[in-house]
Amino acid sequence: MSDIQTKEYPERENKMGTMPVPKLLITMSLPMMISMLVQALYNIVDSMFVAQLSEDALTAVSLAFPIQTLMIAVASGTGVGINALLSRNLGEKNFEGADSAAKNGLFLGIASCIVFAVVGLLGSHFFFALQTDNQTIVKYGTEYLTIITLCSAGIFLQITFERLMQSTGKTIYNMITQGTGAIINIILDPIMIFGLFGFPRMEVAGAALATITGQVVAVSMSFYFNATRNKEINISLKGFRPHAKTIAIIYEVGVPSIIMQAIGSVMTFGMNKILLMFSSTAAAVFGVYFKLQSFIFMPVFGLNNGMIPIIAYNYGARNKKRITQAAKLSVLIAVTIMIIGLIIFQTCSGFLLKNLFDASENMLSIGVPALRIISLSFLFAGYCIIVGSVFQALGNGVYSLIVSVARQLLVILPVAYLFARFFGLSMVWWSIPIAEIVSVILSTLLLRRIYRLKVKPLEG
Repeated sequence: MSDIQTKEYPERENKMGTMPVPKLLITMSLPMMISMLVQALYNIVDSMFVAQLSEDALTAVSLAFPIQTLMIAVASGTGVGINALLSRNLGEKNFEGADSAAKNGLFLGIASCIVFAVVGLLGSHFFFALQTDNQTIVKYGTEYLTIITLCSAGIFLQITFERLMQSTGKTIYNMITQGTGAIINIILDPIMIFGLFGFPRMEVAGAALATITGQVVAVSMSFYFNATRNKEINISLKGFRPHAKTIAIIYEVGVPSIIMQAIGSVMTFGMNKILLMFSSTAAAVFGVYFKLQSFIFMPVFGLNNGMIPIIAYNYGARNKKRITQAAKLSVLIAVTIMIIGLIIFQTCSGFLLKNLFDASENMLSIGVPALRIISLSFLFAGYCIIVGSVFQALGNGVYSLIVSVARQLLVILPVAYLFARFFGLSMVWWSIPIAEIVSVILSTLLLRRIYRLKVKPLEG
C-alpha cells in the first residue's frame, strides 16, 4: 500500500465512521443538494427559452424527455452500484476493491455513452414519428435528440466522476463542476437558440448544443478533481482490464436502479401518448411539470447521494446506530422539502406557467389544475425516495425496483388510461397521487423486512 493510501484511508474512516451523523449528512449532502438545484435550473432553462420559439418547440423538447431520462437512468443507476460497492469496500478497508470499483465503473460509463450515441443517430426520427404526426414537432425533436445522444459522453462521464467523489465524501467538488456546467449552459442557451453575438440562429438544436457544451466542461473539471484531489482511489486506466466479478457486483445493485429509473422513461412515454389523445398542449404541460418539479425533487436526490455512502460505509463497518440515524434524519429532511414544494405548487402554479413558459390561456386552463393535483403526491414522495435509496445502500436494489414497477407501470399508466377513457383529461392527473399512496405502503412493508434481515442483526 502506498504512503498516500496509508494516510488517506484512516481519514476517511474517521469521517464516515465517527463524525456525528447530522453533521456528516449535511456535510455530504448540502453541496450535492445545491449542485442538484443548479442542475434543475439548467434543465428548465432549455424549456424556458425554447417556449419563446413556439408551443411546438416546447412540446418537442418535452417529448424528448423520456430518452434523456433513460440516459440519466443508466448513468445514475450504474453510479449507485459504483457508489455502494466503493463505499462498502472503504468501510471494510478493502482498498484494492475500492480501486477496482472505480475503474470498472469508469469503463461502464464509457461503454454506455457509445451505445446511446449509436441508438440516437439511428432512432431519433423514428422515436418522434411514433408519437406524433406534427412534422414541426418531429423536426425539432429529431434535431434536439440526435445532438443530445451523439454527445452523451458528457452526461455519462460527468455522473460517473461525481459518484466517485460522493463515495469518498468530496461532494464539494461536484457542486463546483455541476454549477460551472449549468452556468455555461444558461449563458449559451439564448446565444445559440436565437443567434446572438454573431452565432447562427439554431433554435431547438441550439438548446441541445448549449446543454452538451456545459456537460463537457463539467466532465473535464470532474476528471481533473478526481485525478488530483481524490487520493483515496486510483482511477488510472493504464493496464486496465475489465473485471467481470466487480462489474457483476456493481450491476447487482445498479441494474435494479437502472430499471427503476428507466421505468420512469416508459411511464413518461406512455403518459405522453395518453395525453396526446387530448392535445399536444396537454403533453407540453406534463413536460413542464417535470421541469418544475425538479426544483423540489433534485435537492432530495442530492440528499440521497450524500446518504447512500454513509449507510453503505456503516453497513460495511456493522454500525447499526449510525445507519438508522442517517436514514431517519434523511426522511425528516426530505419530507420537509416536499411539503415546501407542495405549498409552492398549490399557490403559484399559474404564476410559474405564465412567467417561465409564456403559457397561453389554453395551457393555463390545463396546467394550473394539473400541477395542483399532481403535487399532492409530494406528501408521500419524499419518504418513498429516501427509503428506496436505503434499499440500494444496503445492497437490495431489487426492493426499489419492486416499488417503482408497482407505482409507475401497474398503477400510474393503467389508472391514467382508464381515467382518460371514461372521465376525461382532468382526471388523468389523479393517477400520480394514487400511485404514490401505493408506493408508501409497499416501501414501508419492504423497509420493515430489510431492517429485520439486515440491520437488526448488526446489534450482535
